[in-house]
Amino acid sequence: MLVVKLVELEKQSFCDLKVVNNTENHVAFKVKTTSPKKYFVRPNSGVIQPWDSCIIRVTLQAQKECPPDMQCKDKFLLQSTTVPQHTDVDDLPADIFTKESNGKVEECKLRVLYIPPSSAQGNGEEDGLTSCRQSFDGNVALQRLKDERDAVVSKTQQLQQELDLLKRRKYREKGPGFSITFALVAGLIGIILGVLIKLWLSSPSAIENKEVLTEILTPPPEL
Repeated sequence: MLVVKLVELEKQSFCDLKVVNNTENHVAFKVKTTSPKKYFVRPNSGVIQPWDSCIIRVTLQAQKECPPDMQCKDKFLLQSTTVPQHTDVDDLPADIFTKESNGKVEECKLRVLYIPPSSAQGNGEEDGLTSCRQSFDGNVALQRLKDERDAVVSKTQQLQQELDLLKRRKYREKGPGFSITFALVAGLIGIILGVLIKLWLSSPSAIENKEVLTEILTPPPEL
């Protein structure tokens, strides 16, 4: 809620709005109103450094008469979003506060409340500023929770990718190991068979069989 105290007719009245950045990021802000001809806002946009604040003065132009029953339908919209470090307010893109191009725009809606100077509600302005500050801090806390959630999701995906990579590496390491083992076993079997054949050929029975085979294969002499 934005509280404006009407000091006197045909004179300007103002209200100061304090915007606090309770994050570690640079935050850009912009103030909009439904009645831009009635209010003078300075600064209406800017960049707040981490853990810093900014005072926005909202000035109500001189009014010729008080609104009926001191009721006001004017509203303000405070938009904010994180920006890179060293970003200047003049460097902000024109569409940075549109949700179509930037999905991380936080908004705080403020109603305008008029109070007469002699009203007994002496703490009305302070209560209004406190309400606005609590609303803005709530939006900041919500954005922080969203950022933490996104960071957890991103970390989980990264860990899953690393796990898949380790599984593929393990599979590749197992593949060549199986081939080498098979080759070693086959070579050992070949050596054993070679030794057995050599022993068999060097045995007496093998020699006799060889001589008999030689006699059979030798052709008879010609007469």
